[in-house]
Amino acid sequence: MATSSVTDSVNDAVKDAVQDKYGAIARSVGASGGCGLGACCGGSGDPITSDLYSAAETSGLPADALAVSIGCGNPTARAELQEGQIVLDLGSGGGIDVLLSAKRVGPTGKVYGLDMTDDMLALARENQQKAGATNVEFVKGTIESIPLPDASVDVIISNCVINLSSDKDAVFREAFRVLKPGGRLSVSDVIVRGEVPSDLRRSMELWIGCIAGALEERDYAARLEAAGFTQVSLEPWRVYNVDDARAFLSETGLDVDRVAREVEGRFASATIRAQKPEVREARSCCGPTCCS
Repeated sequence: MATSSVTDSVNDAVKDAVQDKYGAIARSVGASGGCGLGACCGGSGDPITSDLYSAAETSGLPADALAVSIGCGNPTARAELQEGQIVLDLGSGGGIDVLLSAKRVGPTGKVYGLDMTDDMLALARENQQKAGATNVEFVKGTIESIPLPDASVDVIISNCVINLSSDKDAVFREAFRVLKPGGRLSVSDVIVRGEVPSDLRRSMELWIGCIAGALEERDYAARLEAAGFTQVSLEPWRVYNVDDARAFLSETGLDVDRVAREVEGRFASATIRAQKPEVREARSCCGPTCCS
């Protein structure tokens, strides 16, 4: 089988697994009075998804948006959003970060929520209606092929979704494309600090959580720069210890005691920032040859 066919097969398998898992989470809302199937990396109260939003931030948001809050950070609090900006949330899920961003950009701004899972989109639109958010639009698509025009977005946010993609270079290229010159990327994601066991990397259960698909921090920065971004920074703010590792490795079929020791301090939630350069102004000709 050709290498490209193998890669496409892996990409399709990951996308199918992600859609199945997160579709089931969306459908569980209402049926169980909350996110009965657990969160992105292991369930309610797990070390990655817990304690991300303040009570003041979530006050007034629909309960179902909170029930499927399954990220690893709070990108809206760190993105320095301003009135009138156009924002895109990659992998918007139940819509919590879209709704929070909508408050920050106000009625003169707009927030797009992009997701590939029909059940999540349906839930997010219900939450939008409950919240009365008129400056919000949820669209179906993948983060590797964003259905928005070139240079149409001021800020891109995302919450523990890029790590789920098996083609992160495509994600970064698309993010660069849709950002306006001078636009910013400010996302929350799980990163790796050093080497991790190969069997953990192969685990599909952890792919559809937040762990196995995470990039090593220097690789993350290099890929963003290769896509054209500048001013790249990664700020780890929650580093996971061995007890945290036991929590997110449970029910994976791995030797939890062995792997937990090997991943001690290797995974972290981080805020990743980058900027699309401004367009250079054309310079006037000076003399017999033009200035460079």
